[in-house]
Amino acid sequence: MMAPPLIFAALAGMFLWGMGREDPDQLPSSFIGREAPALPVTTLPGKTRLTDEMLRQPGVKLVNFWASWCPPCRAEHPTLTALSAELPVYGVDLKDPEAQAIAFLDDHGDPFHAIATDPNGRGAIDWGVTAPPETFIIDGEGRVLYRFAGPLVREDYTNRFLPELEKARAAEGN
Repeated sequence: MMAPPLIFAALAGMFLWGMGREDPDQLPSSFIGREAPALPVTTLPGKTRLTDEMLRQPGVKLVNFWASWCPPCRAEHPTLTALSAELPVYGVDLKDPEAQAIAFLDDHGDPFHAIATDPNGRGAIDWGVTAPPETFIIDGEGRVLYRFAGPLVREDYTNRFLPELEKARAAEGN
């Protein structure tokens, strides 16, 4: 007899809490301010392998989880290409057949300074990635500063991602 009102009260409390968050569209990450998780140790043939040491090099950098089969990843690809002219953009190819990933980069250009592959998705789980694309801003000490879930396009890119990137670059002095 008491179960339905208690369940309703619990759900109402969760919804109320969710509406009161700073940015209800943003997915929080437990890695913010912490060292970036380990990267997968594989790469695509002919590509530079992304290493954990690269994430600890000076300056702000991006780590983008992507896949050739992912339509939002295709939509954000021109943005990543433009960003790669300004700072290191690293890619983690997620659950992608090798030939398809290579064909995608050959057809659309390769914005990544180095690439890791994550054929079984284990690395994505370690990073807390829910679905591609997801982009992480990393500082010069290899710490995660920001996590952006979704494609880097239009207003989301301009209003949510770019201010965080500029804040990170100002803090690093680059």
